[in-house]
Formats: sequence, structure tokens, C-alpha cells
Amino acid sequence: MIGVDVGGTFTDVVAIEDGKIKTVKVSTDVRTTERGVLKGAEEIGVETAEVFNHASTHGLNAVITRRLPKIAFLTTDGHRDILDIGRTWRPVEGLMNPAWRRSYGDANRPLVPRYLRRGIRERLTADGGVLIPLDEEQARAQLAVLRRCGVEGVAICLLNAYVNDHHEERLRQLVHEELGDVPVSISSEVSPLAKEFARASTTVVDVFMRLIYDDYTKRLDAGLRDLKFTGDLNFADCAAQLVRSDVAMEHPFRIVFAGPAAGTVSSAHFGSLIGAKNLLCADVGGTSCDISIVSDGKPFVNTTFELEHDLIVNALSNEISSIGAGGGSLVTINAAGELKVGPGSAGADPGPACYGIGGTQPATTDTCLLMGIIDPEGFAGGRMKLDPELSRQAFEALDTKLSFEQRVSYAFNIGINNIAEGVTNIAIQHGVDPRDYSLVAYGAAGPMLLPAVLDLVHAAEVIVPPHPGLFSALGLVSTDLVYADSRSAYTLLTAEAAESIDKVYRSMEQRLSERLKEKDRGNVTFVRSFDGRLAGQTWETPFIAVPDGEITAEGVEQMVANFHEAYAERSGNKFEALPVQGVTYRVQAVVHAEKVEYPVLPERTEGERPEPTRTLTIRYLTDEDLPAHEYQRADLRAGDTIPGPAVIREPLSTTFLVPGQTAHVGAHGELRIRKA
Repeated sequence: MIGVDVGGTFTDVVAIEDGKIKTVKVSTDVRTTERGVLKGAEEIGVETAEVFNHASTHGLNAVITRRLPKIAFLTTDGHRDILDIGRTWRPVEGLMNPAWRRSYGDANRPLVPRYLRRGIRERLTADGGVLIPLDEEQARAQLAVLRRCGVEGVAICLLNAYVNDHHEERLRQLVHEELGDVPVSISSEVSPLAKEFARASTTVVDVFMRLIYDDYTKRLDAGLRDLKFTGDLNFADCAAQLVRSDVAMEHPFRIVFAGPAAGTVSSAHFGSLIGAKNLLCADVGGTSCDISIVSDGKPFVNTTFELEHDLIVNALSNEISSIGAGGGSLVTINAAGELKVGPGSAGADPGPACYGIGGTQPATTDTCLLMGIIDPEGFAGGRMKLDPELSRQAFEALDTKLSFEQRVSYAFNIGINNIAEGVTNIAIQHGVDPRDYSLVAYGAAGPMLLPAVLDLVHAAEVIVPPHPGLFSALGLVSTDLVYADSRSAYTLLTAEAAESIDKVYRSMEQRLSERLKEKDRGNVTFVRSFDGRLAGQTWETPFIAVPDGEITAEGVEQMVANFHEAYAERSGNKFEALPVQGVTYRVQAVVHAEKVEYPVLPERTEGERPEPTRTLTIRYLTDEDLPAHEYQRADLRAGDTIPGPAVIREPLSTTFLVPGQTAHVGAHGELRIRKA
């Protein structure tokens, strides 16, 4: 098995062969992403692999940076501004700010400019009836405008199309007749769910992902075949569940946020092995810090997620909060003369100043290099040599009256506080006490920065798992192959509704069964759920359990009982006298896969102690230089104890213990860092 996590700075590759874990880390080629993937695949030996599991932030980064192809949006006449209006929700910082504008609105950086959003004369009623027939002549006139504009794809979202797809289907045919063979996504296929804006934004993102990933997938698949790979190419979705690449390309919006989700799954799997089921997960890479939560061994999964504030995608996803804090976070001076760290990043090109490939601004990597935490000769497994003098020059060039020592010290502490704020925020949002949770540090920069965060967030401990620099990629070989489908239909859950509900589930299960390969049919489990609400409510309670087999009157009664239990667990109240309305019905076909196994680390002979390789000098952490022992992680054994300050090195990451901390080595080689 091979897993690949394509990040904004590095591409991580892991392979599991005969129970052994092999790892490779290469720089991401941001212009032709598949090159870095294929380079890593060749180096790790892809020709013997049976599966190649892939996750990427390529599509996400394209949306965030607006490096997007030109597409059009067609909707019911009078509703062309739905993409600008969104849900009209404001973030806390925008509530009292009259100048606040949503990031994807017309006043800022719209995903689809207003002149490419066209209204089509038609209207369906809420039950799917035709109020105004589709005006094909008017539609062709609008498409003629788009043809002159040279659009590369079209998203179609008509009102109430999730209950009647006839108008969208016909409009798609007209698009192909007028514009040729351009990618077209229709909301009744992409996201046949209620609530118009979320359905519209999801359909728009789907078109972008088609244009971004379709040719990429073909090039990647061809490149893998040239390397003698004969197995299955799978993509991870936003919940880090795997799906065959050809199926993923049918609705590629589901893979837009795959990379960060894989780390959460990897944390949950490893936590179950070491008896740590409550986790705050922090993936600190080169560009960002992705924070998520695992409670009682399970990631927190949402039915939707936001790419940006209020920019909704209807896809099951692990809830992840991203902040601009990583090894590449730039240290700058703002107009007020304040020193800032992030959210801008040096990325892989030109990278931090110490890379010596064109970067002139200092980054967090430069900070840690000057402090003595990073070994300039052993960065990225010895593939790169860093130049501390370039880091020094970059800090000296900052336009500030702060002394050099203050610049470096403040840069480290501000970066640490940025991460601590992000971790604390997600804990507060979920109503959990960090003291009951372990902080999992992974990503290349996570073990280097997160132990210093421990005292700020008051977590129980910091856990540094094996191979932290490639831990998200390990999540891709720790998850199942999952095919999913969902349908919206507002239905009061009564005995009379049993037949229609049963028909919905059986049709979805039949459709999913047809997608399965013959070899997977005997190893599949169908998991049903529904999103429901009390009659009259606006928002649903998701993932309510649904009985297997034929849905009878007794089955509907069980669905209602399950809803009341889940509602009481979430809200603290139970209203059994009120009728329950089903809104969205979901099915997952889960093909169970083998999970990565972490070897047990041998214990040290009684009386022996871990020996440091040398003594380092840590600068700028306090007013005085601090001596710190350096250890090689490969030399550690289960049961070892390392007092801080100390640096523990491994090929693709560095763990830094601040004074007053102690690291205990666990049975699988994990480092569990606590206050001494």
C-alpha cells in the first residue's frame, strides 16, 4: 500500500510492505503537481504496490488563491446573485464593521464574476411541479453570451431541482449544443439536497475541481502506469475516506479538502493503539496549521464544510480549522511597526531565506534555525542544507527598532501563540476541556513547535507519533474505501412514509452496488443514516441511525426514537410529543481495508540510559543561552525518559522540548511529553 499527501510545500509518500513503513519526502512542484508525486512514487518503489491512495490540497489552494479557470453559473431567472449573497452570515469580527465584505462576493474576489452568472427563465415548485416551463430560446440567447466570453465550464443550479431534475438535464443538453464539450455540473446530480446556496456553491466548486483534477488525474495515472504500477489509484475525500479515482472524478468536489482530513484519521487510528481516545490534532506543515478534534476515538464529522467563511460545500468532512502558521510562515513588520508571523507563507518556492533559492523574508524555519533547534546539515532528511547567515540577513533587514535578539525571540513566541489560539478556539467551539485531551503533534514542523504550546493550551500532554513528518500520508493507508450517496426529501416520519423511505434507501444502495468492483462485493457494509429535525425547525440533526433491511412502520418508529435520543444528546432536551421530519437520507458502502500496523519498540536493557549525541546551545528562548542535549529518535527505546530542554532528531522532523518538560517513549515509539 502507498499513501501520498500533496501539501503546499512538500509531498509526503509512505509505503507499507511486509509490515514495514517506508517514507519519502519531496518538494511539491506547484506548477505541475503530479511531477512531485511521480518522483516520490518512483523513489519508494510503486511497481510492487497494489493500491495508491492520494490526497491533495491542490484544488483547495486554487480556490483560496483564486487561480481558477473561467466558468459560468446558470440559475433560475432572478437569482443570479445567490453566489454573492451566500447565507448572509457574518463572522464575529464583521458584525460591527460596516465595511466588511465576504471574501468571495462581488466586492472582493468572486468565484464567478457577475457577468458570467446568467438567469434562465423557468421555475419549479417545492414539490417538483412545473410552474414556468424552461424557455429554451431565452436559454440559448444566454449561452450565446457565454460562448463569446470563452467560458471553460458551466455550473447549473435551478431552484427546487433536487426534487425534479428535468429542467437541469435539458439545460445541460443545451449547453453542450451551444458551447461544445465543456465540463458541466448540475446540482441535481452533484448535491441533490435542500438549501439553495449550499447546493449552488457546491456545484460551482465541482466544476472548478473537474477542470483542475481531470487532466491531472489522467497524467498521474499515465505516469504511474509508466512506472509499472498495476494496482488501483484511489483518491481521499474530505473525510479521508477513499474512493476510486474514476468515481471521484464523477463528483470531484468531494476531494477538495482531502489532505488535512487524512491526518485526523491517522491520529484516531494511532490513538486507539496507545489508549488515547480524546485528541486535539495539530498538523503543522510548511504553510498552515490544520487543527481538528477526535473524541472517544472518532473524528468530528460534519455534513458540510467551509472553504472560506460562508463558502459552503455539501460534503461529509472531518471538521478542521486552518490557520496560517507553519514552518514557512513569514515574519513581517506591519504599518504600525508590530512584528507579525503569518498568515503569509514562503512556501516551497522561494521558501524561507535559509533555503538559498530566492527567499529574502525570514520565516519560522529561519527563526528555529537561528535558535539552534534545526540542524542546518540535516534538514529534510539531509536532502537540503540550510544557510544560517541568510536567515540572519533576513532578520536584520526587517524595518524595526527591535534588537536582533528580540526579533528572533518575538518571532518564535508569536508563532507559538498563534498556534495556541487556534487550538484553544477549536476546543471552545466543541465545548471540551483541553485538560482531558492529548495534543497530537505532526507535520514536519509540529513536533518542533507544539511542545512549547502545551503550557498555553493546558492540554494533558503532547504526543509525537512515529513518522510525524508524514503522518497524514499514513492516514491514507489507515482508512477504508467508501462510496456514498444522499438524497433530500422532506418527509414526516409516519407509518405511511415507510414505503417511500424504503424506496429511497434501496435505490441508493443499488446505485452504490453497481459501482463496486467484483472483488469488493463480499467485503462491503452498507451504513444508513438520515438528517432529521422536529417539524417546523430550520436546521437538522445529522447522522441519525437507520435500521438495515426493509423499512417498515416499525423501522420508521425506530428512526424517530433514534432521532429523539440523538437530539437530546446534542441539545440536552427531548420533545417526543412533536413530529419528526426526515430531510436528507444517506448511505455509505464501506469496503473494509487493512490498516497500517506500528511495530512495537524494544525496551532498553535494565540499567542503561539513552545517550545524547552532543550538547547544543539554544539561543533567544530566554535571556540566557541554554544547553540542550541532542538525541536521535532511532536510538530511543520503549520506556526511555528524556528531560528538557532537549532536541530529538529524526530524518524528516525535529522534536523540541522546552525547559520543565519530560518526554517518555511509548511502546510504539511515540513521544509523550508532559510537564516534569
